[in-house]
Amino acid sequence: MASPPPKPWPTGAAEQLEPLVRRVLAPNPSPFTYTGTQTYIVGLGDGCAVIDPGPDDPAHLDALEAAIGGEHVCAILCTHTHRDHSPAARPLARRTGAPIVGCAPIAFDDAGPRADLGFDPDYEADRAMEDGEAMTGPGWTLRAVATPGHVSNHLCFALEETGALFTGDHVMGWSTSVVVPPDGDMGAYMKSLEILHARQDRVYYPAHGPAVEKPRQLVRGMIGHRKQRENQIMRLLGEEASGVEALVRQMYKGLDPRLVKAAGLSVLAHLIDLERRGLVARSEAIWQRN
Repeated sequence: MASPPPKPWPTGAAEQLEPLVRRVLAPNPSPFTYTGTQTYIVGLGDGCAVIDPGPDDPAHLDALEAAIGGEHVCAILCTHTHRDHSPAARPLARRTGAPIVGCAPIAFDDAGPRADLGFDPDYEADRAMEDGEAMTGPGWTLRAVATPGHVSNHLCFALEETGALFTGDHVMGWSTSVVVPPDGDMGAYMKSLEILHARQDRVYYPAHGPAVEKPRQLVRGMIGHRKQRENQIMRLLGEEASGVEALVRQMYKGLDPRLVKAAGLSVLAHLIDLERRGLVARSEAIWQRN
């Protein structure tokens, strides 16, 4: 995990990344969002799409409206429904009249502990896109690439005219993505990484952090990192049965205390995946190697 660059950050400013792509940074920095959520505007002036409108923050909505100017908004696309990505979709739709498309809503089971605290509970899509489905506008085509794992409804969007891929939270250059069970699924996340590694995208534009200029190299490293974590868990459980907290202390030495809970959830996601594959078993909160 990289440290954020020195301030000032370009919060609220429209940055032109390439002829078809502008970026506006939301004012919501945190250990999980880096300098904040990056909203992307795709289009040349005759009609645009807005990707990941971000939090429902009046200053950010005003900045988006200023960046869009008088341009027609063809669609508001969401990669997934975490609270830092989709809540601004509704007020932006009211301001622009654009439909909300992209990821499908997630239906949570109310039985047992709540799992939806980090999600946008009011998200509704006028059109949920399937894997491979396209949204088009003047001079641009955005095609959905299903990438479940970080969350079950995660989509990336490929800009076919330039080879750019908007990766949401699935792949970021500054940090690995947190996988939080029960909706987050490590096995699905690994398969989604393999899908991206097989592609030939030129550049990644993640929702947090800088553009990724060597995407296949980064994804290959991320796959290796996750396999290394998996092997580390198997080695530690081979020494003795253990709980998640003890594994985190052994695996993440010197970790920022604010990130300990997130690390534990990723370890749990690995353990659940290993359990499904028959490699580990659990007795209440204690895990052991088979």
